[in-house]
Amino acid sequence: MKISRINRFFNIVLGALAMLVVALLSAFITMRLAIHGREVKVPNLTGLTLADASKQTRSLGLILHLENRFYSPNTPPGHVLAQSPAPGVTVRRQWAVRVTESLGAQQVAIPDVRGQSERTASINIRRLGLELGAVAHIAAPGEPGVVIAQTPAPNARGVDRPRVSLLLSEPQGAESPEAFLMPSLAGLTLAGAAARAYAAGLRIVSAEDLNLPTPATPATEASASAPDTPGSPSASPAPAASPTPPAAQTFSVGTVIAQTPVAGHRVVKGDPVHITLTN
Repeated sequence: MKISRINRFFNIVLGALAMLVVALLSAFITMRLAIHGREVKVPNLTGLTLADASKQTRSLGLILHLENRFYSPNTPPGHVLAQSPAPGVTVRRQWAVRVTESLGAQQVAIPDVRGQSERTASINIRRLGLELGAVAHIAAPGEPGVVIAQTPAPNARGVDRPRVSLLLSEPQGAESPEAFLMPSLAGLTLAGAAARAYAAGLRIVSAEDLNLPTPATPATEASASAPDTPGSPSASPAPAASPTPPAAQTFSVGTVIAQTPVAGHRVVKGDPVHITLTN
C-alpha cells in the first residue's frame, strides 16, 4: 500500500513537472513569435512614386519620412531617389524610413538676387518655385540687409537642390573670424568632397553612407536627420582646428547628396562638415 502511494505521488510530481515544462516552452515560443512579429524587412523603395512608397511602408507598419528633394536627370520627378535604411535591413515596426524625392532634371533658372533686400530676394526665389536656404550675415560696407552673395550663382546649371542660400550685409563692427560661404560638395565622391573641404580649411567629421545596411538607433536617426533650419542664423563658429588632410581619411564608393552646413551657409576655417553619400 505504501509503495502504491509513493508511486502515485511521484506520478503526480512528474506530471506537474511535465506541465510546467510545456508551459515554459509555450511561453518561450509565444515570446519569440511576438518579438519577430514586430520586425520587418525594409522594402526597396527606389524608383517608386511617393504614393506607392507610402502604401508599401504603411502596409508593413513602417513610417515614410520625406527628408530631402534633389534634382536628378536619371530619376523621374516625384519618385524616390534614395532611402535609409537600405533595402533588406531588418527593423522594428513604426521605424522611420527616410527617403529623398527626385525633382527630375533642373528646369528652373537660378535668379540673380544680389543687391536686393532679404524680403525682395525671398519673394523672387519662391515665385519661381525655389526654396530659401540658409541666410547668413557678414560685416560689409554699404547699406545693411542687402544680398551680397548667393549660392547657387545666378543662372547656375547642374544644381543639386531647389534651394538658394543668401549672404546679407550687416554694419561693420568688432573684428570677427574670417568667414566665407560653404562650398557645394554635392555630386562629389568622398575623396573629392574631402579634398574640396580641406582646400577651404574645413574638415569632414562624419560621412553617412545610405547604401550601408546598418540602421541607426531612433535617437541617432533623429539627430542625424535634423536639417538646418532655413532662415536661421548660423551657429557660433567652432574653434579653429587643423583640418585632416584627405590622404588621412577613409574613402568609400558613392557620391554626396547632402551636407551640413548646406552650400552657401556662412562658415569659418576649421568648422566641421557632415555629409551623406549614396550610389
